[in-house]
Amino acid sequence: MRIRTAVISLLLLSTCVLAQKKPPHISKKEKAINSIEAEYKSLTDLSDKIWSFEEVAFRENKSAAALIAYAEANGFTVEKGVGEIPTAFIASYGSGSPIIAIMGEFDALPGLSQQPVPYKAPLNEGAAGHGCGHNLFGTASLGAAVAAKKLIESGELKGTIRFYGTPAEEKFFGKLWMIRAGVFDDVDIMLDWHPAAETKANVQSSLALVDFMVEFHGQAAHASSDPWNGRSASDALELYTTGINYYREHIKPTVRIHYHIQDGGKVVNVVPDYARIWTRVRDTRRTGMEVVWKQVEKIAEGAALMANVEYKINLISGLHEILVNRAGGIRLQQNLEYLGEISYTSEEDSFAKKIQEATGKPQVGLDSKIRPLEETLEHPGGGSTDVGDVSWVVPTIRLGATVAPKDTPWHSWAVVACGGMSIGHKGLIYASKALAMTMVDLFEDKKLRDEVTAEFKERKGDYVYKGIVPEGPPPLDYKDN
Repeated sequence: MRIRTAVISLLLLSTCVLAQKKPPHISKKEKAINSIEAEYKSLTDLSDKIWSFEEVAFRENKSAAALIAYAEANGFTVEKGVGEIPTAFIASYGSGSPIIAIMGEFDALPGLSQQPVPYKAPLNEGAAGHGCGHNLFGTASLGAAVAAKKLIESGELKGTIRFYGTPAEEKFFGKLWMIRAGVFDDVDIMLDWHPAAETKANVQSSLALVDFMVEFHGQAAHASSDPWNGRSASDALELYTTGINYYREHIKPTVRIHYHIQDGGKVVNVVPDYARIWTRVRDTRRTGMEVVWKQVEKIAEGAALMANVEYKINLISGLHEILVNRAGGIRLQQNLEYLGEISYTSEEDSFAKKIQEATGKPQVGLDSKIRPLEETLEHPGGGSTDVGDVSWVVPTIRLGATVAPKDTPWHSWAVVACGGMSIGHKGLIYASKALAMTMVDLFEDKKLRDEVTAEFKERKGDYVYKGIVPEGPPPLDYKDN
């Protein structure tokens, strides 16, 4: 009887212990992941709306409004029209330090409208399209900010979370005017991501660049009866491009020079009195870019002298290269390894291979493997971004996430197609999770914040940032040509 009584007592005690046992601990990062998964439909619907709006630089009115509405519905306070740009805004929640922020872009590229199919098929002939995946970019960043906001709201994180809606990245580099307005000055650390064909913590820099317009003014005349009375602006334009192309032999391999002839005359029987060309110079360092920039401007002067015409150079804007932050990249890398790679269905893999077939690439499908953190190259290739300028103002941690097949031509219909269907959606949700997890780290880990800030100061050195941006307001009233 004594043994039986003891056994019964033990069973009753065990039952009480089990009844009092708390549910398994859910970490803040897991809560952030769960929050984003719960918002899957809302986030992908928002992305699809922006994808369908097809709005270009400074004209992203519906796209900005959709993002603002989502932010406000989730409890953010929104400041609109920052930096003299109607479509630029800041969504904020919380108070005090640290101030952790994230950027989101949402402008499309002209002429790239496309249906979500694996062959070229415009949705609206001649309209714009998200050939850089910015419909995914802005949405995923805002999704991460909302996940962090919920943790601040519940008292599990302390500080301020901000989402910066940054327009016109593709053409005029809207962040330059936002920097000039001082809207990033009090941010502790910034996060950023970009749609890509691979998934990685981005610890490579970008190319610095400058954009300027050269105009030549001459004298019109009849091209046959009295051409000696004319002074041809198009002659100057041709001499200018010839000079640039001879100069290419004498520049470093890291330099790129592009131009777009916008006006070379109207008809064949008139000596043209006006010509205009948009010129862009890039290099891996702004110091190298500036040397080439000034020489190309001298070539414009020489062309005008040879053609006996006047010339004018108008600065459009320019960019710094990205100031890399490896301390932040290392922590982001750990979060990517925790999440693992994106998985795809057979239908998505087939879609990807059809895109590769249509664009003349090996049909290897999608790549979202998580590889070891890369070494930072001294002279990387690739493109340019106004994120570079932000990275000289505030420490910036960057991510790339797979939203299109391997080797997909960027700024093309193929990226637009993926951005409007499940391949792009999966990259969006994945990026949002990785960014939200890294936000949790930054809010909680002061040592990490100190390491990120210390690296930023060391890499920047004594350089005093000055944006390459013309005086006056942003060119909101530009013409499409």
